[in-house]
Amino acid sequence: MFVSRYADAALCYRDAAMSSDKRPEFAAKYGEGTPLYRHHTTSLVFNDAPLHTRVRRLLAAAFTPRALKAMEPRVVALVDGLLDRAAELRAIDLIEDFAFALPVEVVCVMLGVPAADRGPFRRYSLAILGALEPTVPEDKMRAGHDAVREFSAYLETLVAERRKRPADDEDVLGALIHGEVEGERLTGEELVQNCIFLLNAGHETTTNLVGNTIDALLRFPGELTRLRADPSLIRSCVEEGLRFESSNQLGNRKLTQKLEIGGERLDAGTYIHIGIGAANRDPAEFPDPDRFDIGRTPNRHLAFGSGIHMCLGATLARMEGTIAIARLLERFPGLRQNGQPVRGGRARFRGFASYPVAL
Repeated sequence: MFVSRYADAALCYRDAAMSSDKRPEFAAKYGEGTPLYRHHTTSLVFNDAPLHTRVRRLLAAAFTPRALKAMEPRVVALVDGLLDRAAELRAIDLIEDFAFALPVEVVCVMLGVPAADRGPFRRYSLAILGALEPTVPEDKMRAGHDAVREFSAYLETLVAERRKRPADDEDVLGALIHGEVEGERLTGEELVQNCIFLLNAGHETTTNLVGNTIDALLRFPGELTRLRADPSLIRSCVEEGLRFESSNQLGNRKLTQKLEIGGERLDAGTYIHIGIGAANRDPAEFPDPDRFDIGRTPNRHLAFGSGIHMCLGATLARMEGTIAIARLLERFPGLRQNGQPVRGGRARFRGFASYPVAL
């Protein structure tokens, strides 16, 4: 079943009858025991309690208000450094040189990944997330398996080195290695696969948030003028960017018991596809939904999901997006398209593969 109305999508996120466990589906899609199967059935997003609860509690230490407040100056410095390099070039790819570079740097800093090692990460991420598409050609499936294999091997080495030192307050990887929930720690496989998840999820949401919102502002110049006249609208602008062009367009759940959705009585075992992008344009929830309105209030979009699986890094993504968009527009008032943007071409995620701009 595919749900596209806001009320139905919201119900799917919050009802206890919904399961996120995809082991049977992923076994059929990837082959049980393969790299992609091991990754997606071990990472946070495709699991129910107790694994989901244990992993989320350990990861949550990296996303407390205190931890994020301490991270903010680093994000500002990273953004300004990227903008300094952009100023020298005067023309950049908004995605490759800015929107992607920022969140990867942030998550790598959090995990202690040396700068010299970060080059392959976008290739790994695109290959792994690309294999989540509804249909996956054989070459892309093979690339996804290879990416998990290579990424895992790198992180196993990083983790082995990091185990030699105790954790500290600003050390996310150390917290994951040494942290306990009710006396249990993450296994080696759980640790490595959830580090991959953090890197993939951390970049996908923020990259698309920045790229999609800048694109919307350039396509709706009246709203760009409005934002320049009143910079205090930046936070609501980011929320509207998340609603208007949601980074994650599709979600999935499976019913564990009978439930009525949208007037239909569904049996246990029913597989449900959640149209996040459609729900965020539902006129019953968002008046004039196809209008990009940077001052829209209220704006209870579902871009980060809802309920127990609400995106753990939502606050960090908002902070990164707010800082990145505000400082980019302030630094370069003449920002404009400088060629034809290219969409990412995926059904599950909405964003750009490239977006040339002149500064």
